[in-house]
Amino acid sequence: MNILAEELNSIIEGSIVSNLLSDFGKRFYFPKGIVAQSGEAKKKATRFNATVGMATSNGKPMFLNSVRNQIPELSEVDAFPYAPTPGVPELRSKWREEMDQKNPSLAGKETSVPLVTSGLTHGLSVLGDMFLNKGDTIVFPDMFWGNYRLIFEERNQADIVTFPFFSENGGMNIEGFEKALTEAPGDKISFVLNFPNNPTGYTPSVDDGNKIIEMLLKLAKSGKKILAIMDDAYFGLFYEDESLKESLFGKIADLHENILAVKVDGVTKENFAWGFRVGFLTYASKNLSSEALGALTTKTSGAIRASVSNSNKMAQSLVLKSFSSNTYQSEKDAGFIILKERYLKVRELVESFNSESPLKALPFNSGYFMTFLYEGNSEKLRVYLLNEYGIGTISIQSKYLRIAYSSVELEKLDELFTIIDKAAKEVL
Repeated sequence: MNILAEELNSIIEGSIVSNLLSDFGKRFYFPKGIVAQSGEAKKKATRFNATVGMATSNGKPMFLNSVRNQIPELSEVDAFPYAPTPGVPELRSKWREEMDQKNPSLAGKETSVPLVTSGLTHGLSVLGDMFLNKGDTIVFPDMFWGNYRLIFEERNQADIVTFPFFSENGGMNIEGFEKALTEAPGDKISFVLNFPNNPTGYTPSVDDGNKIIEMLLKLAKSGKKILAIMDDAYFGLFYEDESLKESLFGKIADLHENILAVKVDGVTKENFAWGFRVGFLTYASKNLSSEALGALTTKTSGAIRASVSNSNKMAQSLVLKSFSSNTYQSEKDAGFIILKERYLKVRELVESFNSESPLKALPFNSGYFMTFLYEGNSEKLRVYLLNEYGIGTISIQSKYLRIAYSSVELEKLDELFTIIDKAAKEVL
């Protein structure tokens, strides 16, 4: 094992981090190679800096005017150079401030400074590498984003365990969640919760959120070592008053020494910047020292370095500059209003379906989606809708049909859902 990894491992020894790291995570470190040496030179090389593999002219990065002319409001330095592997420092700090504003229960609690990842998928992939060995168990609700299977099951060869997402009363099935965590083999257990959920568009109530926290605390006190991953891809898109309005990360951050909380989020949906691929990864645990958080951040930076080297500098600069715009919040609010109007219309339409409809809506109250349970074969329905009506939907497990109403104009929703209901009867 590299001596740098050994040094980092000695810092985290005895903490929850050392109990949870995979073999990969234990081996990893940030090398004192080109990137580190270049960083040192940037501070001290006052005469010549011949370290970075980047072409410069007159002290600025070289560029093509055909590109430069497209981004007149960004300086060359903000657009063209490499970003630091952990991300642009000012953006990382600003995102942490934003997290406090959006999650009141997090304010004042110690976390790592968010690391910039190349989108949320990259963040989840890095976490899988850092914490999951072959055969480790990771728990999700049975309604989960399909890419989890590629990341955790195929890439990391972990064993996926699911529980029925909804209880009989239509809320989150917390008893099933607890059962899945309790019955997982060994003391180490990982899980991912994604609210608003993809594919159902559901967020639990404040009361259910508190029950989840109580359950996790009980398991941690019993000796379980828990990696708690909050996939907050659709954070902020909460349309009902009773829904939990902040990430569970805030309360889990200092819940117990046996829980390492991780928040994976980004600008993808929150700031309507899907193609920017700017995500963030943040760690926290009760009584975890600043040194241990720093060592974990360094290890994770090494994993980022080994995968994408660094994330897009231009996109990070654009996001950072957007925060200083005096219209930033009002623009986000306007986008939220559009999506909430679509949600309310979809709820009205779904509730108007008669009792004979073969489509039953699963609970939904947030995010981009809603999902039907179909009495027939949802894959056949999906293909029929596509071929006969030119309508694209997503089939899941051959019995669920996901509708992304986020991508359909308000005035078109009535027609869309009328056809879906009609087609469901025709296929059945």
